[in-house]
Amino acid sequence: MATLPSPGSQSFHPEWRPLALARWLFVVAALVTLIVAVGGITRLTESGLSITEWKPVTGTLPPMSEEQWLAEFEAYQQIGEFQQVAGPQGMTLEDYKFIYFWEWFHRLIGRIIGLAFAVPLAWFWVKGAIPTGYKPRLVALLALGGLQGAFGWFMVRSGLSTEVTDVSHFWLSIHLLTALVTLGGLLWTARDLLVLHANPAARPARLTRLSIVTMVILFVQLLLGAWVAGLNAGHASDSWPLMSGQFLPQFGWDRGFLYTLTHDPFLLHWLHRWWAWPAVAALIVMARAVKRHGDRRASIYIHSAFGVQILLGIATVMSGVALWLAVAHQLVGALLVGATAWGAHRLGQRSA
Repeated sequence: MATLPSPGSQSFHPEWRPLALARWLFVVAALVTLIVAVGGITRLTESGLSITEWKPVTGTLPPMSEEQWLAEFEAYQQIGEFQQVAGPQGMTLEDYKFIYFWEWFHRLIGRIIGLAFAVPLAWFWVKGAIPTGYKPRLVALLALGGLQGAFGWFMVRSGLSTEVTDVSHFWLSIHLLTALVTLGGLLWTARDLLVLHANPAARPARLTRLSIVTMVILFVQLLLGAWVAGLNAGHASDSWPLMSGQFLPQFGWDRGFLYTLTHDPFLLHWLHRWWAWPAVAALIVMARAVKRHGDRRASIYIHSAFGVQILLGIATVMSGVALWLAVAHQLVGALLVGATAWGAHRLGQRSA
């Protein structure tokens, strides 16, 4: 058996803190999971356009006086969502305060995540606690977090006009998927650091072919889910497994294949509910491989996550997109990404 390098050897520096770094990244990952869930509430309560400006510093505090509330409400009244949807439904200032809270809370968590990542990163960096090779990866994760905030504002800005009543589902999908990719990256890096803590001679895990195929299939399902959310396509059917009494409902192809594929709520709803099964098949294959490689717990988590996710998806459809079922569906989707990253990392350890 090969002898592991001791803490005093040239390949191991006593100031490195892989365990502390891993714990920090797990905390940040938990915050990212939280913001995904709150983002689901924001979307389902139609709160995303309630704040029409991006104020990184002064926007940290909500309006503190009646005059400030009226100014925010007046700005909201200038966009199409109010003029064509909320206004005709009789929205009051109290109604507006409710949707404002969720968008403000969503942005506040984003700010907290930025601080929770940037400040400890700077501290670990100054202390020399980051092992060799991990600084570029941590900086990349920080950049992804910054992009996530920028994409969120581009998403909001896409709905700030009098002609439209909602944000672009393309920007919504970019915003959500960037968060999920960041979540996967945080967990992968944290697990690399845990392995390094246990074995100073360990090398970072590598993506295997099975993991790449599984992640691509899951990515497509997540993309379809984001488009379904952005187009309110969950309301296209409240029955399962049939839609409007048919396995394959009628789709409108008059505007071309590409437009229908990316805009038709009935087609996207149908694709999302049935692409889930190739995703399940791929996840089962991965989970079984993970179990064979000695990590039964990760295998159980993968099976549990996709099982609960399927049940929540069906329940969300049959409930007519009940708020808390839909939010739980999005939350478990994030947990499924985390479980998949765990399983892929376990397979990648053997490859490394």
